[in-house]
Amino acid sequence: MATTNITGEEFTAAIEGNDIVLVDFWAARCGPCRQFGPIFEKVSEKHDDVAFLKVDTEAERELSGALGISSIPTIMGFRENVLVFSHSGVLSEPQLGNIVVAIAALDMAEVHAKLAASPAQL
Repeated sequence: MATTNITGEEFTAAIEGNDIVLVDFWAARCGPCRQFGPIFEKVSEKHDDVAFLKVDTEAERELSGALGISSIPTIMGFRENVLVFSHSGVLSEPQLGNIVVAIAALDMAEVHAKLAASPAQL
């Protein structure tokens, strides 16, 4: 699946409408973001079951602020509407691929149980 640019208005529906979502928060002026973009795109082509989304932090300042994005690129991974991964900085293609595999392998029943028992712990 190729990457999709989304707006703040589309963000919640995109997270809720897909089982696994990776979001690349980026900006055109950001050199590391331009370096990471092709890596994100290449990994997206290997995982048809994952939604790979891109959010331009300059255009979507309100969303970026609400999510606490203070450094770019920032990659966030969601599974079943739960934030399960967040990283600021460039990742290599193998690193990003491993993250996708790890997110897919999560025992989400356990994750949801931990959230229900102690939401402040996660």
